[in-house]
Amino acid sequence: MGAPRRLQQTETVDRYAQRFRELKREFQQLEYFCKGTVLKRMVKCGKAACACRHDPTKRHGPYFEWTYKAKGKTVNVKLTPEAAPTYRAASQQYRKLKSLLNRLERLSRPILRHQTKLAQSVRHN
Repeated sequence: MGAPRRLQQTETVDRYAQRFRELKREFQQLEYFCKGTVLKRMVKCGKAACACRHDPTKRHGPYFEWTYKAKGKTVNVKLTPEAAPTYRAASQQYRKLKSLLNRLERLSRPILRHQTKLAQSVRHN
């Protein structure tokens, strides 16, 4: 491999490393997080004479529920209307965390390949 190509690869890896450091700083900006989704439900009751049975605009609610998976099972937790925004924001932070991890992992792969090649070339020289 020629010197210009090696220089180009090093510059690319340097850009990846810089982006990796920037994304790591984003971790420090994360707030509390939790996996799952906050649902807002409008429900029909069991009373035959209730208007909710025939008119969707007359359904009862809203009722809020936080839903997540634990040990392969879906868990539903009823939330107060006051708690729902907190859990909704926390679930958005969790999605941001997962996105950051995926991006960091994708950036890590070429950097690790480059570091491995450098270590091998040093060993062979």
